[in-house]
Amino acid sequence: MALWQGKSQRKNTGGRRIYARGKRKFEIGAEIELARIGDVTRKPIRTRGGHHKYKLLFSNWANVTDPKTHKTERTKIVTVVDNPANRNYIRRNILTKGAVIETEKGQARITSKPGQDGAINAVLLVE
Repeated sequence: MALWQGKSQRKNTGGRRIYARGKRKFEIGAEIELARIGDVTRKPIRTRGGHHKYKLLFSNWANVTDPKTHKTERTKIVTVVDNPANRNYIRRNILTKGAVIETEKGQARITSKPGQDGAINAVLLVE
């Protein structure tokens, strides 16, 4: 079922709002598909103007930047350690912006939006 992002049928007072038009295609929102740890899988999404976004469905690699040396390396993701968006995402290994992941280099915080960018960029946490 599609997510509709148009105005509500009800006013703040609870009264019914009657429109002179119906729903439009550009008012439809994207289905929620959360990025998880696994073999890299991307899904192209058509956006306005015929452009594309690449929704990341699975990934086990991250571009991790060391803040001290400013070097970026592609490292393997081991697991999700913390996720302030939802504590249940930790158990399910869901990758979102702000999530802390365990990599081969150490713990890192995700700085990109995997569901919109199609890649995982992270910054190494300083101990």
